[in-house]
Amino acid sequence: MKEYSADSIRNIALIGHGGAGKTSIVENALYKAGEVNRIGKIEEGNTVSDFNKNEIEKQISISSAALHLEWKNSKINLLDTPGYSDFIGQVYSSLHVCDTAVAVVKSAEGVEVGTESTWEYVKKHNIPAAVIINKVDNEHSTFNETVELVKARLSKDATVIAFPVSEGPNFNSVVDIVKMKQYEYGAEASKDAKETDIADDFKSDAESMREQLIEKIAESSEELMDKFFEEGTLEGDDLRNGLKEAIVNGSLVPVFAMSSAKGAGINNFLDFVAEYCPSPKDRGDAKAKIAGKEEEIEIKIDETGEPALLVFKSLSEPHVGELSIFKVYSGSVSAGMDLMNTGNDKSERVGQLFVLNGKNRKDVSKLNAGDIGAVVKLKDTHTGNTLCSKNFSVEIDSFEIPDPVIRGAIKPRAKGDEDKISSGLHVAHEEDPTLNVRFDPELSQTIISGQGELQLDLAVKLLKDRYNVEVDIVEPKIPYRETIKGACEDAEYKHKKQSGGRGQYGHVHLKLEPNRDKGFEFVDAIVGGVVPGRFIPAVEKGLNEILAKGILTGSKVIDVKVTLFDGTFHAVDSDEVSFKLAASQAFKRGFLAAKPMLLEPIYDMTIKVPEEFMGDVMGDISSRRGKILGMDSEGPFQIIKARVPLAQLYKYSTHLRSLTSGRGVHSRAFSSYEEVPKDIEAKVIEDYNKAKEEE
Repeated sequence: MKEYSADSIRNIALIGHGGAGKTSIVENALYKAGEVNRIGKIEEGNTVSDFNKNEIEKQISISSAALHLEWKNSKINLLDTPGYSDFIGQVYSSLHVCDTAVAVVKSAEGVEVGTESTWEYVKKHNIPAAVIINKVDNEHSTFNETVELVKARLSKDATVIAFPVSEGPNFNSVVDIVKMKQYEYGAEASKDAKETDIADDFKSDAESMREQLIEKIAESSEELMDKFFEEGTLEGDDLRNGLKEAIVNGSLVPVFAMSSAKGAGINNFLDFVAEYCPSPKDRGDAKAKIAGKEEEIEIKIDETGEPALLVFKSLSEPHVGELSIFKVYSGSVSAGMDLMNTGNDKSERVGQLFVLNGKNRKDVSKLNAGDIGAVVKLKDTHTGNTLCSKNFSVEIDSFEIPDPVIRGAIKPRAKGDEDKISSGLHVAHEEDPTLNVRFDPELSQTIISGQGELQLDLAVKLLKDRYNVEVDIVEPKIPYRETIKGACEDAEYKHKKQSGGRGQYGHVHLKLEPNRDKGFEFVDAIVGGVVPGRFIPAVEKGLNEILAKGILTGSKVIDVKVTLFDGTFHAVDSDEVSFKLAASQAFKRGFLAAKPMLLEPIYDMTIKVPEEFMGDVMGDISSRRGKILGMDSEGPFQIIKARVPLAQLYKYSTHLRSLTSGRGVHSRAFSSYEEVPKDIEAKVIEDYNKAKEEE
């Protein structure tokens, strides 16, 4: 494969709701460009993008796939991203390295929530964008209405570039507004489109849409606006350069009609991408930091510079091996090159370089700035790491990782599999950094968290398929807290033990009182040496130990002030151990006498749902002991703000999708600890004591 410079490269990420047809579009584009010799079908499990065993079984994209093709002297890198919110991290990583985000929308169903949520990332990061209205061959297709929905819900700057001559099962031709020609597509397996003059029935529509396009381009700069007013139109270089600039600065979002099943409209889209979509150079410099410092710099996208690349995806497949997929931001990268990982200061030798089409690899000797490729078997490099030359020590800004919305606890079915479980879940995290795994010492559980139940289930399936380890995901324990409402003026305990020889003796009087929001406070109020100073640290140590273990449910005790005000000691038998035991037992007595209570973690929730589901969702929140804090509207969606106990949120994301026909999404963040209602507290304590008896 020939080398491409940055200005000849186009990096395109296809985004959109599940089932919109992204994978089928890619499949057809690869066929038309001659990269594959037949068009794969999702239902037959033979597409280039969806090569993972789970993707073939479930007939959905689970992981983003890197692909490429050559078209009109340009190299187009395509990133086919999953449409399900469980795998949103895959979408974010692809959007981070692309230069144009292309939202795929179904013509009959219109703009769906999965498209809107990823579009928010596009807007937030000012990524140039386009929209494909797909499945125009559907008998219920409503292209014009869908364009209006795109304008209302995604971007008011959406502007039609190619519209269908006819919709429904007979759809096979589009009118290209830029070229002002009509293109008729043959049977599915044909690669070319026949160019003709625009039929008389569609000339006025085409001229009207072209006028709208030219006005939109003119609005993108004062210079073009002046020319437009002077000459009444824009032509030649003014039109071409203005169109490209308008896309780069986000003032125009081109819209294309397409049928991924028939391949109709794909050639026009690829022509437009090669001609008008921004190259990495057009996007401008990339943001980075000088390694080990907070100082921000900008990296010039230039193949003559020092090499620097960002690993944005890792892949570990039995038949593929360990692959690090990266984008070159500066200089060029060649096989055999030594680069430095600025995340851990370790040197990496770049082995074989590849460009990818799904699992298929093609050897290349060199990749230039702006290009996307893959390298095998890096030793200490992970997703999000920067590799660069020793003369150019930088850390390229990585993509953001959304907070988890679902959590579970890993329960092995057999003992002794801990190492396999750990390494397997580490691989799952490498492939998708939104999947988090950590051992929680407080709960004594391995907690797995992520973006959805399917994502967690697939991690469990990976353990079974690759490591022959079976685990279950169970509801995690809740990290309750214990505290007191009242005070205990005198909690006394005397630890006295005599068993021949030297005995044990420690005697303390403690005062316990609430210390709301100030944590644990220990006060030494001993007067006259009734408890010698050398034993005071042992008293505090005993208190800290019982605070960590808890009394009601084995949960940490917080917000208690303890004053040591009296005690006695024995000149021979007293020691640190005796006073430590006396302090912990005295505290236990005092705690139970000071109106103890259980606190539970409360989470702030932001829930986005279509208006018609608002009543059901609010009722469900109330049934979970939640409090509605407020509501806001965002287009056809309602944003509900609420506070809900963590104990009521197990598998909430799955329940919300069920409640809203898959259209509701939410985020959550820890807010505070609040008192558990007494009836629930009694049940929690009862369950804890029962579990202890069974151990």
